[in-house]
Amino acid sequence: MPSDSLQKEFAAVVGQENVMTGESDLHAYSYDSAVLDQVSPAIVVRPETSEILGRVVKLCNENGLKLTVRGAGTNLSGGTIPSPGGVVCLTNALNKVLEINEDDLYAVVQPGVITAQFAAQVAAKGLLYPPDPGSQAVSTLGGNVAENAGGLRALKYGVTKDYVMGVDFFDVNGELVHSGSKTVKCVTGYNLSGLMVGSEGTLGVFEKLILKLVPPPKAIKSMMAEFNDVGAASQTVSSIIAAKIVPATLEFMDNFTIKTVENFRGAGLNTEAAALLLIEVDGHPAQVEDDASQVEAICKQHGAANVTVARDADQRAAVWQARRDALPALARVKPTTVLEDATVPRSKIPDMMQALKRIAREYKLTIGTFGHAGDGNLHPTILTDIRDKAEWERVEKAIDAIFDEALALGGTLSGEHGIGLAKSKYMHLEHGTAAIEYSRKMKSVMDPKNILNPGKMLGPLLT
Repeated sequence: MPSDSLQKEFAAVVGQENVMTGESDLHAYSYDSAVLDQVSPAIVVRPETSEILGRVVKLCNENGLKLTVRGAGTNLSGGTIPSPGGVVCLTNALNKVLEINEDDLYAVVQPGVITAQFAAQVAAKGLLYPPDPGSQAVSTLGGNVAENAGGLRALKYGVTKDYVMGVDFFDVNGELVHSGSKTVKCVTGYNLSGLMVGSEGTLGVFEKLILKLVPPPKAIKSMMAEFNDVGAASQTVSSIIAAKIVPATLEFMDNFTIKTVENFRGAGLNTEAAALLLIEVDGHPAQVEDDASQVEAICKQHGAANVTVARDADQRAAVWQARRDALPALARVKPTTVLEDATVPRSKIPDMMQALKRIAREYKLTIGTFGHAGDGNLHPTILTDIRDKAEWERVEKAIDAIFDEALALGGTLSGEHGIGLAKSKYMHLEHGTAAIEYSRKMKSVMDPKNILNPGKMLGPLLT
């Protein structure tokens, strides 16, 4: 707990109106979107300028105060749950788009800019910022970079890391470190920008981001394919990619999710379908027509009962709204929603779907599955009630089983949700102890007092 004198120092730095110590304020920042125990910080501060942000970092380091930087707190792995007695630093006042360069196709932004608002400003200039995480309406660009967020368009366009050209960040001493460049090519020194992407606030505090922009596609076509068999839908995903077609999006919803979304929105989905594939191709108009025809043919070859092609922008928007409704719809079913992030090679999706069915049956749980099937990133969503201790024990065993299965199939612990606190205990299973120790040693040099979001990703530092 910062002393009264330290609280006064913070107030002197950020302004008294930007210091929060009340119980309700501290509670509001004691959790994120992960199903984990809440931890209240000792103080919450809200710097309004980059200079003040650097001074906050320095003050925390000088006094050995654990620092967790928070954007919107939408992350799903406990990455912004603070340390006991620590400091939460909010970035929502650092929300300026500093530059959108239409000639060189980049933007410069502060970390607190809302993703969807930024994308809209870019679109107004006739350009595209492709990363589109499901939380984009509220998530911040700094948080997206810290978690290396993905989204529906990741299959064709990649994830956040593919659009980070530079990151300016404060080290623990409050010194501003410049990395990357506004140029297309930059190979000067270590790739510090790349190191910052996905670092979850453990290595530095973002001050400014340089993000790549691209021209938007000239044509887009969306379709919905209904299947009477989950295996056939899964095989269709592999066949589309094997045909050398890379859709912009290739999404999956199982029957439970379809029914839940239909009850939630009344979107006109076929609740008898065992699975839906939501597919979008984009690019040059002639290529789009050719790809769409091939995709439709592949779906039918694999037994699609029906393939509906969106006629116009409104119908296309309805298709994708149904997909974006998956999580909020499922979250209404039971008091606790555990959204996982099992990611496997695309060819292993049929195997993973079978495994999820087996796990749900073995542990007597309700699991709705949807996700970015085109890049192997599935979201098995366990619907439960954490107050039911017996069921929660089964949930924890099921989560272990899901990760074991994903890794056995050559997959990864997380495709886009990060590691945080929730998955740090599994890291050695994927990367081995040598990689973990190497990373811990690197952090111990860059952050010798271990103040930057400690305990995330790698677990506690060894002493």
